[in-house]
Amino acid sequence: MRRQIEGSRAVAEAVALARPEVICAYPISPQTHIVEGLGELVKSGALAPCEFVNVESEFAAMSVAIGSSAAGARTYTATASQGLLFMAEAVYNASGLGLPIVMTVANRAIGAPINIWNDHSDSMSQRDCGWIQLFAAHNQEALDLHIQAFKLAEELSMPVMVCMDGFILTHAVEQVDMPKQEDVDAFLPPYEPRQVLDPAEPVSIGAMVGPEAFMEVRYLAHAKQLMALDRIPELALEFAERFGRTTGGLVRSYRCEGAETIVVALGSVIGTLKDTVDELRDTGLKIGVLGIHSFRPFPLAAVRAALQGCYRVVVLEKSFSVGLGGVVTTDVRQALSGLDPHVHAVIAGLGGRAITKASLARLLHEAVAGLLPALTFLDLDEGIVRRQLEREAQKRRSGPIAENLLRDLHAMPPKVS
Repeated sequence: MRRQIEGSRAVAEAVALARPEVICAYPISPQTHIVEGLGELVKSGALAPCEFVNVESEFAAMSVAIGSSAAGARTYTATASQGLLFMAEAVYNASGLGLPIVMTVANRAIGAPINIWNDHSDSMSQRDCGWIQLFAAHNQEALDLHIQAFKLAEELSMPVMVCMDGFILTHAVEQVDMPKQEDVDAFLPPYEPRQVLDPAEPVSIGAMVGPEAFMEVRYLAHAKQLMALDRIPELALEFAERFGRTTGGLVRSYRCEGAETIVVALGSVIGTLKDTVDELRDTGLKIGVLGIHSFRPFPLAAVRAALQGCYRVVVLEKSFSVGLGGVVTTDVRQALSGLDPHVHAVIAGLGGRAITKASLARLLHEAVAGLLPALTFLDLDEGIVRRQLEREAQKRRSGPIAENLLRDLHAMPPKVS
């Protein structure tokens, strides 16, 4: 049924259709509307049987999720930004124990300074934690990926993050096609845990493992990620056959046929890129877009196949590795090992800065002209950066960085007498 609905509410209702038995979460913007919606559904009895556990922190949320999943309950939680960092120890525990928890990450910048707007720094910081990470490009995909995530997690017995851009998607009201309960039930079977704490058959889960087996345990997590590379596109196809629409998968190409330049990106910026590329194509520029939907496991073969015919690759990312450059770019370069494309990392949208079609068009014209450096920060105000560096060079007690930048940014021009 097609409905005009906020992204967070759409995700909440999609999660409810998956029939979770335990939901535990601590509210943090921009995730809050998701768990509020689920709380309302549990309280009203619309989602039953299900226990909604109010916890005192994000670390507690993931700890409760671990306990409920180990006890055999289909389990869901959600977080964002500092919340994800706060639960990081337990996030690693969940994957190390092979527990099929599904978690929404409403992507938001990491402070300091404090920032509540969107970028991908939070989920990228956990890229090596052992969770599958699926990125949604729009709200229909966010909705659909949650249903697929429960099936993927439970088949492989490993946790899955569904990452959606905070505010840009979570708070956007747009039309989505909400599945029927009977169709979701047919797609997603009842949860049958591979491991469970049962007093009738006592076992230990998460016992001490020494050097003799720890490497093998970690390798098994890697092996399951490799299995997910096959299962993710299969699930997307199964979903399309039942629900009549294609969402998810590993990657998706847009106008890449014959493209000399291909832009690689994750998340909601893919929509803006498509519009920009359409306009540039009309002027004769051969540009395409490759959207990555599975960041972990990273689809090396699929990315290589999609990019091997182009001359240059521009990786647009909303996060970066300080002191090095692009996070996603490193993986793309590995996928293209031995091939010829020039690869450029472009850092954009940090802390919610708008990524406009005008800026993207200018960037891509520079790339086609061969003027784009290996690492670029899109729309960076180099003036206020330079003034801060000069301030620090001139004065030891130069003051707090963020406040200095804001003061410079909003400073009035000097009066002319």
